[in-house]
Amino acid sequence: MDRLLVCLLVVSAAVKAMLCPKRCMCQNLSPSFTILCTKTGLLFVPPSIDRRTAELRLMDNFITTLRRKDFANMTNLIHLTLSRNTISQIMPYAFFDLKGLHALHLDSNRLTYINEDHFKGLINLRHLILSNNQLSYISPGSLDDFIETIEDLDLSYNNLVNVPWETVAKLSNVNTVSLDHNLIEFVPEGIFSNLHKLARLDMTSNKLKKIPPDPLFSRIPVYAKSKGSPLTSLVLSFGGNPLHCNCELVWLRRLTREDDLETCASPPELMGKYFWSIKEEEFVCEPPMITHRTPKVAVSEGQSVSLKCKAVGDPDPYVRWIAPDGKLVSNTSRTTSYENGTLDIVGTSLGDKGTFTCIASNAAGESTAPVELVVTPYPNLANSTNCEKEAENGPSDILISAKSSFPNETKGPQERAVVVGELTSSSALIQWPSQQHLPGIRMFQIQYNSSSDEILVYR
Repeated sequence: MDRLLVCLLVVSAAVKAMLCPKRCMCQNLSPSFTILCTKTGLLFVPPSIDRRTAELRLMDNFITTLRRKDFANMTNLIHLTLSRNTISQIMPYAFFDLKGLHALHLDSNRLTYINEDHFKGLINLRHLILSNNQLSYISPGSLDDFIETIEDLDLSYNNLVNVPWETVAKLSNVNTVSLDHNLIEFVPEGIFSNLHKLARLDMTSNKLKKIPPDPLFSRIPVYAKSKGSPLTSLVLSFGGNPLHCNCELVWLRRLTREDDLETCASPPELMGKYFWSIKEEEFVCEPPMITHRTPKVAVSEGQSVSLKCKAVGDPDPYVRWIAPDGKLVSNTSRTTSYENGTLDIVGTSLGDKGTFTCIASNAAGESTAPVELVVTPYPNLANSTNCEKEAENGPSDILISAKSSFPNETKGPQERAVVVGELTSSSALIQWPSQQHLPGIRMFQIQYNSSSDEILVYR
């Protein structure tokens, strides 16, 4: 009887150890435990999953949300596959307990964004597959926990216009980066230079007009296809982009690569031609030519002014300005330089007068043009026959402390001139007596300056 009881207990323990979620298959190959729940109609992650599971496959179901409790305490999980579900939401820290996870497959779902807390805790992740979603945003900090361990990053077939390039540049252990079939328009220069283990970079079918040179591409042989290429090479794919074939792509034309059927989208004379069939000397640029400028502008002291300078060239020129003192004009609270070549100056002073120089430059050269700014001094009304000259009051016309208010007490002749009150960091209430007894007055003008500089502003 005792023997029978022992046997029943052993069988019961074995059944308990092998208990599987409904309609799933389980394999107990010690020391790992595998659960397969494929095409079982799941609407959520089964709560009865054994926490000791090493491999969990939940693909081809209808799971919509990943919750914090779904993978709690599953520290032994190494491989998690959630492909081909309808996942549109990942709750914060849903994978936080998966310290040992190496591979996470989330491809073919409905994710639209990745936040910083979505992948927290995945400190040993090596393979992240996010292809075939609807991603339009990836937080720069979302990959931080596995930035030094990730080997395979797949973001293909999404809606990405921008990629967190500064984060990508830190993936020191990455082997494959797949960014194909997105809407990427721009790649920063030198972004791949520290990815010494990179073996494949796929940027096929994006909206790239140019690909900037990168030190990585010159250090190792670059090929268009992996077939037949040596192990110590980089496979670079960028077909299907609207390439603008000018001198900026000469570096790429000089690489020894197989024909990957890339074509040029512009300029017009090269449109539709295969990239590798075009001679190197046909990849040309046009130096800048300034087509419009305002040669001379005259303003009164204190007024705002816009200096114009437009240029054409291939590639599009970059316009910058040199002030009369020979210094490069930078964007400040008073000066703003725009991409279209316009320079705005707020509250001109006599120190601004002189000749500004517009410089338009691109890869083929540069062009310059002078623009003269004439600043007319604000007229000194002290000499007017209608006014008596008052004593000098320093950099401001304000005669009363900014802390003054407006009581109905009697003021002296000078104190009644201007009164300031209700002062805040961005506003002040200014009052002065009516001057209706003076003939010919049509307007009043306020002169003031900031405590950070001595430049007078007129309003």
